[in-house]
Amino acid sequence: MVIIESGIIKLMKTYSFRTIIEPDDPSGYHGYVPKLKGVHTCGETIDEVQRNLRQAIKCHIEGLMKDGEPMPTEERSIESIQTFSRQDFTPVYA
Repeated sequence: MVIIESGIIKLMKTYSFRTIIEPDDPSGYHGYVPKLKGVHTCGETIDEVQRNLRQAIKCHIEGLMKDGEPMPTEERSIESIQTFSRQDFTPVYA
């Protein structure tokens, strides 16, 4: 991001965080940020959860900055999806 301040062009560092939004039971959605422990929210719509996540991320990061903690980054994160078939699971007997 670029800003101009007093005629001087400055580059602002930006931060990106992966967010996960899933349907919640019995209704609505649950969202969280895997890289920021404890940052969870919910809402009736995906848009509401996205707004709530943005606010929660800002609050969490401001707290880290206030406490002098390092900024978490997604640079070394790996995301994968594991796929299983029914035959991969051991049957459970009652």
